[in-house]
Amino acid sequence: MKTNLRFIILIILMLVNPLFKAIAQKELSYQAAIDHAYDKYKNLQEGKNADYIKELANVDPNIFGIAIVTTDGKVYSKGDLGQRVSIQSISKVFTLARLIEEQGPRAVADKIGVDATGLRFNSIVAVELQKGKEINPLVNPGAIAAVSLVKGNDSVAKWKNILDTHNAFAGTKLLLNKPVYISEAGDNLRNQAIAHLLLAYGRMYFDPVQSTDIYTKQCAINVNAKELAVMASTLANGGVNPVTKEKVVSPETCAFTMGIMSTAGLYDDSGQWLYAVGLPAKSGVGGGLIAVCPGKFGIAVISPPLNAAGNSVKAQKAIFDIAKELGVNPFIVTPKK
Repeated sequence: MKTNLRFIILIILMLVNPLFKAIAQKELSYQAAIDHAYDKYKNLQEGKNADYIKELANVDPNIFGIAIVTTDGKVYSKGDLGQRVSIQSISKVFTLARLIEEQGPRAVADKIGVDATGLRFNSIVAVELQKGKEINPLVNPGAIAAVSLVKGNDSVAKWKNILDTHNAFAGTKLLLNKPVYISEAGDNLRNQAIAHLLLAYGRMYFDPVQSTDIYTKQCAINVNAKELAVMASTLANGGVNPVTKEKVVSPETCAFTMGIMSTAGLYDDSGQWLYAVGLPAKSGVGGGLIAVCPGKFGIAVISPPLNAAGNSVKAQKAIFDIAKELGVNPFIVTPKK
């Protein structure tokens, strides 16, 4: 009701005072783009929940929420904003940002790597082929290595650092989804194997078992679409949370983070995403997807059913349509006459 009232007031002001016209049109365009995508895809029945993590298979597949948060803190949304899912691999983005902020971009390039591996997100072969080098912080081996590198003398301190970072990006206190964490922790032998293989190549910088456990915890942080959109908008706003006004990381950290998102944000479909949409993005098998329009807004969609690559079907389609309607693909340039 409050949102509708705001738009009614904007329309009236636009009609009465031309100075409000540009502002009103911009606000209406954001909400209209969300409305169009939501209505177009709300009944889409494609994909399926991730089931290799047992708890994810039990999540309501009909959850569908879209949110945009602009760099001046305005929120536009539609759908299921009260429903939370586990953040999963989207968490990798914010742990990476903290690591870059603490140690600088050169350390990430040297100690982990920034090139896409060209193989599955949980590939052990990728580690073996590169001897632990060029494993990328947005796939599992690089993400576990990133966790091992963040500041903290023990596992408790490292986990606090990571959770505090996620809280600062979201502008609120986020909670752990304990059933998801327990489910993942009881079946993370592959990630433990990856961590030990990295240790063998000198590319693990803290205890491998504890690092894997912290990584598993960060993937089980609970979020909704609005919270994810605030997190994405903080990147879009050069590291300052547009809602709380807290400086979380530097503009340079955001730039390096978004660069890696562009090349490795959507698992095996990262190239297809950048080709089609042009915005840095990151997905998670919990059904979340964020994208960043630098200097303008962050967008998030939650819809649990995934495609074969592990990316939300509805979220991809919705963000594609919204980005197209708003004309924010940075690679599309209007020629000067």
